[in-house]
Amino acid sequence: MAGGAARLFRSGKVGRNVRKRRKNTAQPIMTRHPSPPAALVVTRNLPPLIGGMERLVWHIVDALRADYRVHVIGPAGCGLQVPPKVTATGIPARPLWWFLARTQWATIRRALQLHPGLVFAGSGLTAPFAWLAARLAGAHCVVYLHGLDIEADHPLYRLLWRPFLRRCDRVFVNSRFSRGLAVKIGIDPARITILPPGVEPPDLTDAETRRRDFRAEHQLDDAPLMLYVGRITARKGLSVFVRGILPAVLSHIPNAKLVVIGDEPTQALKHRSGEKRRVFGSLQENRLGNRVLFLDHVGDSELSAAYFAADLLLFPVQDLPGDHEGFGMVAIEAAAHGLPTVAFAAGGVPDAVADGRSGRLIAPGDNRAFTEAVIDCLRRDDAEKRLAARRARQFAEDFSWTHFNDRFRAALAKYESHQR
Repeated sequence: MAGGAARLFRSGKVGRNVRKRRKNTAQPIMTRHPSPPAALVVTRNLPPLIGGMERLVWHIVDALRADYRVHVIGPAGCGLQVPPKVTATGIPARPLWWFLARTQWATIRRALQLHPGLVFAGSGLTAPFAWLAARLAGAHCVVYLHGLDIEADHPLYRLLWRPFLRRCDRVFVNSRFSRGLAVKIGIDPARITILPPGVEPPDLTDAETRRRDFRAEHQLDDAPLMLYVGRITARKGLSVFVRGILPAVLSHIPNAKLVVIGDEPTQALKHRSGEKRRVFGSLQENRLGNRVLFLDHVGDSELSAAYFAADLLLFPVQDLPGDHEGFGMVAIEAAAHGLPTVAFAAGGVPDAVADGRSGRLIAPGDNRAFTEAVIDCLRRDDAEKRLAARRARQFAEDFSWTHFNDRFRAALAKYESHQR
């Protein structure tokens, strides 16, 4: 029937009759907009798992949905927290071998069903599955590398995973340091784009109220307040700070206090227990337990209030072989709240902290200089604090998630245009 009607229209007979009957009658023209291409995201790093990588990949998914129909293969429960109009397949994140096995088959199945134009790996861990799915679907393969997934020292990872990192069509990294690591393992520099993570600018209208409320709730009064936010691991350096720096700080500023927000990363791939025990052991040995408040995990609202309440963020990241900090999102979050950071310039941290603008950068391992920088920041008067806060916020403006999304989409569009 449809073929016969088409032949009549091509002959002009039906067309002439229709034009005669509908002369002088305006008719709406119905057009079908082509469906956007599909994108498949394969990742272990998404909420409900907690961390900077998880937040970053969520925003990548959010950016992709502007141009693609996105389906995510991620950790169990992610389907409840992905952005609107994004579908998901959840797989238990533990044990790791089970996650990898199920992810492999789920990725292949979805690639054959969806025929995506883009397959994206949220980290090096899922890059082999993304690459295979992309080849089956005739799609581009893109990966975001964070640092640890480049220099992971496990022999099996180096043997089986790294070759796929080199084969990806496009590679995003979070810092200049991570780019150097990527080039070192043989990834073509022409394929690499540096794209640091972003931050959500906070509402500053009630900053002072939230500062007072947080301090009152936790009985911090007007004490000079240091803040540590992040996982308690050897790389993050909290145990080093508590053992070798905090006693010296308190000898100069006895009423200062430290708030720790974070815990040991039980869901992390490179988790080694015992770091929190070492922190408590140092506090007990130096009789400083009453100067430190541990809050473990808190919600976004209370974390924001903690940034407003503190006078200084501590980022004592250690320069450990094979276990470097790829960037330092927490320092950008602090800067957006007007909170300066004192950090060791290890790994990719210099891309996240601008010395003299958003805080102080100290040579790795120089505990004395770190101590002096902390004391100097805590002793600032109100005018100096306001100036430091303004500079920090100005630095953070370039790291908004809006800018991140725009840069990410522009980089993908530029790459795809070169492939046509």
